[in-house]
Amino acid sequence: MNKAARIGIIFIALLIISGVVLMYKGNDAVVLATEKKEGILTAEQIKLAFDSVGGRMIKEAVIEGQRVKAGDVIMVLDPTDTDLAIEKLKAQIAQLDAQIKSTGGSMDVNLFRADNDEQQSFRQIDSQRAAVASAQATLFNCQLDFDRKSALVEAGAIAQSDLDDATMALNVAKANVRSQEQLLERLLAGVSDSGRTDSLNLPTIEQERASARNMLNDIEALNQQRNYLSVQLKELEIAKERLTLRAPEDGKILSILQKRGEMIAPSVPVVLLETDRIYYDIYVSEDQAVGLHEGDRLVGTTVADRKQVDGVIRLLTQAPGFADLKQSREKGQADLSAFQVRIYIDPSSGAMPGQTIGVKF
Repeated sequence: MNKAARIGIIFIALLIISGVVLMYKGNDAVVLATEKKEGILTAEQIKLAFDSVGGRMIKEAVIEGQRVKAGDVIMVLDPTDTDLAIEKLKAQIAQLDAQIKSTGGSMDVNLFRADNDEQQSFRQIDSQRAAVASAQATLFNCQLDFDRKSALVEAGAIAQSDLDDATMALNVAKANVRSQEQLLERLLAGVSDSGRTDSLNLPTIEQERASARNMLNDIEALNQQRNYLSVQLKELEIAKERLTLRAPEDGKILSILQKRGEMIAPSVPVVLLETDRIYYDIYVSEDQAVGLHEGDRLVGTTVADRKQVDGVIRLLTQAPGFADLKQSREKGQADLSAFQVRIYIDPSSGAMPGQTIGVKF
């Protein structure tokens, strides 16, 4: 047998031996893909926009590629119109405060005046009662004088003119009593006279007090109007705060979509921010998935520099159909559904978005 034939026989024998080894060991591409999974590190990105406010941008505080901390100023819109509206509302609120104070003062003055009028009325009533009592005493004396002189005239002890004078005095006294009682009735109009001044309820005085207390309704209406303006003021102050766009979390500016001087519409993205939330996805078979759980920790290795990266499984779910693991039916294995495993890593691990992370099972 020549040399070429021997080489051919050896080559064929090696092929046969390799096939047999692969058949029993399973070290083909499918098995290797099952043992080791790789994924690309990806950083979550968020689009920043001004919340429900718009205007002209007057300040661009960041540049592309810049690292920012949560709360750092990103952009600022022109606050001129909002500032003017806030000052206008503050002036209106101050005006209402003055009206409330003035109305409250007027109410206190009217109540004080009603108290004074009541005291004066009480004094007038007491004085008029004294006048009625005096007139009644005078009438009593005149009646006694008239009766006495009538008896003397019948006895012829005095002249008829003396009786006439007594009669006139009695009539004047009666008229005076009626006049004084009428004055007292006018002072006690609508009041049942109990004889005690401190227990009287004078209608005119109560009307004055009711009119004064009615100002409380005016004050309440002013307070409600002030509350409404206060709510509007808070809305404007919140809107002014929203004119300053701040970083919601730590990250890196990837792209600035709007520039200084441009008109910005409400809720339109202006900045693309790359966050520090970094993850990678791997796809595993259902046999491997049953041994994994959300919250488990996995250690991966960067392909470039072989650095170990610790991570936590945040998501374990059935993967889309394109990721199904197609096994070899010739080996008697059915096609297996793939499961998506999302692993978040610590941003301080040193791995960068874009690097490939391998996990070995």
